[in-house]
Amino acid sequence: MKNTKIPNIPVRRAVLGLAPYGAPDEGRAGKLRLDFNENTVGCSPAVLRALSRMTGEQMAMYPEYQATTRRLARFFRVRPDEILLTNGIDDALHLISDTFIERGDAVLLAEPTFDMYRFFAELAGARVIALRYDEEMRFPIAGVLRELRRSPRVLYIANPSNPTGTLVQPAALRRILRAASRTLVFVDEAYFDFSGLTVLSWIRRYPNLMVSRTFSKSAGLAALRLGCLFARPEILSVMRRASTPYPVNTAALVAAEASIRDTRFVRKYAREVLRSRVLLEKGLTRLGARIYPSAANFVLADFGPGAHRMVRALERKGILVRERKDFPREGFVRISAGTRADTRRLLRAIQETL
Repeated sequence: MKNTKIPNIPVRRAVLGLAPYGAPDEGRAGKLRLDFNENTVGCSPAVLRALSRMTGEQMAMYPEYQATTRRLARFFRVRPDEILLTNGIDDALHLISDTFIERGDAVLLAEPTFDMYRFFAELAGARVIALRYDEEMRFPIAGVLRELRRSPRVLYIANPSNPTGTLVQPAALRRILRAASRTLVFVDEAYFDFSGLTVLSWIRRYPNLMVSRTFSKSAGLAALRLGCLFARPEILSVMRRASTPYPVNTAALVAAEASIRDTRFVRKYAREVLRSRVLLEKGLTRLGARIYPSAANFVLADFGPGAHRMVRALERKGILVRERKDFPREGFVRISAGTRADTRRLLRAIQETL
């Protein structure tokens, strides 16, 4: 990036060196959105009813968190002092950097992964140690255990991984947590409703473990930005010092409470997505793409050199998928699994395109 300055105001070198996050283009409403792993049917009707009942007084007041925190704690089976609400997981990652990372500290991650891990680490001036998944999209456990001997400040693990969809199994996570005596291990469980694998209950066993969940995926509340961090009370108490006083808006609190009261909606949607994912994997394989086993609501597929043309052709048909350019070569596309009807429409379009 060109080393420019705002007139008379010096800009931090860490900011000048950042590559902007590739947020989705605008104008996505009404299209088949299979590019950012969103819920394709929308949130529960119970959420919409709860939001419609919000009063002018609620809008005029600053948010109040205690009651919602208690209810969410019961839902997730933790104590209220073991949960911290954030403005989406992006806010949680920013808060981790603000609380634990000094300039020059080492941060460990395995790429390709969620871009914001690196983004906020670099923004804090950290030294990013990035290991790589192998060609089979297997997590580099040996390399992670080796790097943990040097005590990096934070290790970020998306489980299931985004964009690979693969899982780090509990046995490997135990080895990591035992080896990470001086490292905060952040396990991102954004896709838990599709994988069924969680280490949330482990926060009482491992003092250096932090787990996150989001309402942006299966619950369909991406627009309202609500994430949850889970860890030992001592860790979250320190993080609250670095947090802004009102990070989560009242509408998000109202929506989250309505969502956890309608668990049937989320479970039904998750089951539909899992069936759709099987259909997607079989269809992509039949069309000649190489796919990788996924435990999330998306599939990573290798289409080879023609991937870019296919993605653009699908876009012209009103279907959005995510071309991944953070791999050593071109050809990789991440495709969300929506409903089975969504998947059938996509597969027909790919067949026509190819």
